[in-house]
Amino acid sequence: MQTVSRPAVRRLLLAAASLALTAGTLSVAGLGTAADVEPRPTPQARCQGAKDLPETDIQGRVPLADYVSGRAAQGYRCNAAQIAHHGTSGGFKVERYTDRQGRSCAYYDSTLLFPRDVLFNAVEGLGVIALDMTDPRNPVQTATLTSPAMLSPHESLLVNKKRGILAAVLGNPATNLGIVDLYDVGTDCRSPELLSSTRSAAFGHESGFARDGRTFWVAGTTGGNLTAVDISDPREPVQVFEQTGVRYHGLRLSRDGRTMYVAVTGGSEGAMSTAGLRVLDVSQVQDRRPDPDVEVVSDLTWRTVSIPQSAEPFTRRGRDYLLETDEYADYQGDREIGAARIIDIEDPKRPKVVSDLRLAVHEAGFGSGEQALDPGALIPVQGYASHYCSVPYVKNPKIVACSMILSGLRIFDISDLRRPREIAYFNRPVLPGSGTLQPTALGAFAMARPAWDVKRRHVWYSDGNSGFYVVALRGPARKLLRR
Repeated sequence: MQTVSRPAVRRLLLAAASLALTAGTLSVAGLGTAADVEPRPTPQARCQGAKDLPETDIQGRVPLADYVSGRAAQGYRCNAAQIAHHGTSGGFKVERYTDRQGRSCAYYDSTLLFPRDVLFNAVEGLGVIALDMTDPRNPVQTATLTSPAMLSPHESLLVNKKRGILAAVLGNPATNLGIVDLYDVGTDCRSPELLSSTRSAAFGHESGFARDGRTFWVAGTTGGNLTAVDISDPREPVQVFEQTGVRYHGLRLSRDGRTMYVAVTGGSEGAMSTAGLRVLDVSQVQDRRPDPDVEVVSDLTWRTVSIPQSAEPFTRRGRDYLLETDEYADYQGDREIGAARIIDIEDPKRPKVVSDLRLAVHEAGFGSGEQALDPGALIPVQGYASHYCSVPYVKNPKIVACSMILSGLRIFDISDLRRPREIAYFNRPVLPGSGTLQPTALGAFAMARPAWDVKRRHVWYSDGNSGFYVVALRGPARKLLRR
């Protein structure tokens, strides 16, 4: 069993005690709000496997005591098992794609923050990693994409499955030059071909893709821009719309590409004055109308809002919903941890929250109580919070996977949309001083949007501190992936 030295523990405690949060406020005036009811934690998973290693504390917590004793080095798993691991770092997205020849590949960004991680990632290689996933137990790295946007895609990496195009915009936690890179992955997913690398937006940070693959959307976030790029000819992309003065984050679209679901960070003139969901009518852009207008359909916020990340559309029995995820904690305001929720969007003018996906560790808020001493718990960009969630398919999904940073990969049963419950988890925290390439690594840093291998009942995700994982679902969690 691995243990942590007393000096390492002392350094850990000093580091935790030295961190502070920035105070601030956000307004909630003038937009629709969810019911003012404190959401409760989602019922905890019941571990049913003989080889499971359940958590030792409240749901989602990895306490300092587990690092001191060495228990954290074993990891935590419940109705899930590691099938494969690759690399030593990860970023914000894991994408899965099957090309026209039937070959399946994974793509994941290798850095959380470029250029800080240059030296730490040099061994594995900078940029976006392409993996041949023919044998999911043995991922084979076949390419490393190092064009400008792929070196630092931040949260923008996406694959359009209809056209076989991998896209990203150059970004970082604030913003960056809006260089958009487009790759052909449909011909051979193992060897992406760069089609173009152009300054197509004012700034870059997050993104969205129309389902038909004709429009790649860019959100500059702090840069204040919403940009549409026509990629009908991916070798000659053309900007067809750009709006400024907004603070938009993740951009997701309806199946017809005419409605956009926007994660709004708030706090900018011309945008919502607080964080939440915005529904936009982007039909004029989709139709390529000259000088198009984008109109606001509705706005929504909720009591525990932190920093909205993205809102993934899905349907249940023909009714439209969103799987919305907040990142981090509201460390500029009341320190709420937003986590995730399901939003009924059947009437886009009147969206409403129907349920929340939360862990018990979120109830204490950011940096509260004994859990403030846990490794990574007081770092604003780490801590016990969520970052991305995903569903395996758009029509009638019954399961959700979320990256919840220090709490790792969390799996939820959404068979009953109003009463979701946790059904599995997988977490591999890094021990301080354990010899990783990243000398400051501690705990888990699960930030990536998970991808799904439905046929094999696998989930793919990456951890910023330890790399790419293939996780097999077991027992009741496995059954939920049957269509």
